[in-house]
Amino acid sequence: MNGAADQRRAMHSWLFVGALSLLSGVLGFLQYRWIGEVSVAARERLRGSLQASLAHLSQDFNAEITAACRALLPAGMPHDAQAAEEELSSRYEQWNRTARPGQVFRRIAIAEARKDAVLLRSLNLETGVFETAEWPAAWEAIKDRLESRLSPEPRQGRNPPGAPPAAGPPREQEGLVFEVPLWMPVPERTAPAPFGRRPGAWLIFDFNLQYLRDVLLPEVVQRHLEAGGNLDYQVEVVTRTSPPWVVYQSDPGEAKRIALSADASVSLLELQYDQIFRRWAPPFPRLGGPGPGRVRGPGAGRWEMFVRHRAGSLEAVVSRARWRNLAVTAGVFLLMAAAVAALIRYTRRAQKLAQLQMEFVAGVSHELRTPLTVIHGAAYNLRGSLARNPAQVERYGALIQQESGRLKELVEQVLRFAGAESGRVIQQPEPLSVETVIEEALDSMQGLIQGGRCTLEKNIEPGLPPVLGDPVSLKLALQNLLGNAAKYGTKGSGWIGVFASRAGGGRAAIEIRVADHGPGIPEDEQERIFDPFFRGRRAVEDQVHGTGLGLNLVKKIVEAHGGTIRVKSAPMQGAEFIVRIPVAGDGAAG
Repeated sequence: MNGAADQRRAMHSWLFVGALSLLSGVLGFLQYRWIGEVSVAARERLRGSLQASLAHLSQDFNAEITAACRALLPAGMPHDAQAAEEELSSRYEQWNRTARPGQVFRRIAIAEARKDAVLLRSLNLETGVFETAEWPAAWEAIKDRLESRLSPEPRQGRNPPGAPPAAGPPREQEGLVFEVPLWMPVPERTAPAPFGRRPGAWLIFDFNLQYLRDVLLPEVVQRHLEAGGNLDYQVEVVTRTSPPWVVYQSDPGEAKRIALSADASVSLLELQYDQIFRRWAPPFPRLGGPGPGRVRGPGAGRWEMFVRHRAGSLEAVVSRARWRNLAVTAGVFLLMAAAVAALIRYTRRAQKLAQLQMEFVAGVSHELRTPLTVIHGAAYNLRGSLARNPAQVERYGALIQQESGRLKELVEQVLRFAGAESGRVIQQPEPLSVETVIEEALDSMQGLIQGGRCTLEKNIEPGLPPVLGDPVSLKLALQNLLGNAAKYGTKGSGWIGVFASRAGGGRAAIEIRVADHGPGIPEDEQERIFDPFFRGRRAVEDQVHGTGLGLNLVKKIVEAHGGTIRVKSAPMQGAEFIVRIPVAGDGAAG
């Protein structure tokens, strides 16, 4: 009946484990999918946030250069080029006194329309005076474009067919020149143009590359991309020419182009013409053609900024966070699994311990009932007519003495076990002679040995050094070993051996061996024989008296003396218990 109940409990336990494992697997799969979805959302959020930061950066950068140009524009509509030059010189002098440090412009000039040519008047940035100047090589394309607007007929290119191309401007100056038209009244002899005005002069701004690259760009990058004092992104700015060239790099030593694996990009270096001409009315018209006079759409800047996260990409950042989350989740599941496994293990151990305790209670009850029954019967008989027979009185007195001794030993063993469980295993240790302890244990067990018709073999090496220990406890341990040998190991042979000698090895110790030639201890029980309340199958089947506390108590006593105990046994070849106790002064119990 108990076996069927144990099987049902085991089956329920395994079903619970299986259901819990299945639930953990389902939750793990769902968590994996949810973390993946969260990672995708996080990646899109990071990319959107980065793109928004770049849009603000571009707007801030373009606003800076637009503000510098707008500060120099005349407040009203100039009537002629001379008036424009005078007002521009005045505004430049005022702006130069209040402007931020750094040379924003490399050149500032006015291109004035003169019949079929465009005259260039350059502002001397040191004196603030306009002077007639030759067109720089970097401005030849602008000159051609402005002259083409003065003639209704198409103009031929500067180089005839088949001629080698003219030398262009230096690459570092490409895309840094902007022209802004100045509006003037149309002469009476000229046919009216759209809106009653046409360009008569242009204001040309040539920005200083060194200032834009070394001052303005790092400032706006720090303002919009740094977090907590750290720049988490690598930045690269390139021109939109063919082929492009690198204007700025946040990490100059970076060998790999950031543009090839950028997380986001934005255009730079674009004048905001709507801000420049907001003060003039009617509104500045949207001129056709590719010239810089028209209002540009988004992404029309002459530079492009590429940004990449320092981890390699935003995908790498999100992937790393995802794997960290998965690792934490896996750790939580493993911890849960370990907790469940430990709970099941401890529960099963508790069930086994409870079963052993019940068996112990039943065994102790039986052990107590037998001597009490004998004593009660003997006392009853002594009250009757047997009390007049001296021989019967002596016989029953001896029986009462024997059974009360058994009862005393049983109570003593239970009390010893309780004391050992609470940590009171041995009393004050003292130097002891091993031979004396063995002799006293044999004398106390003489009745049991003779009653079992056992042959005792004793061999004690002479001159053994003393050990430091509790004589009562060591004697009790040897009594338990001798009693087990007499009860379980003499079947068929009746031989018990007790041996003591010096132990080999580096640590000085005394080795005591108690052996028998009985049926031995099954291999599957050898690891459990020192557990409390445990009794082997043969002891239960043969109904051998015992409580299952003896060997556990022996182990606690030996270990309290700093020693070890082990068993060596084989089927039908007997059992041998080997006790090693350190000699006095070599790590013995204190």
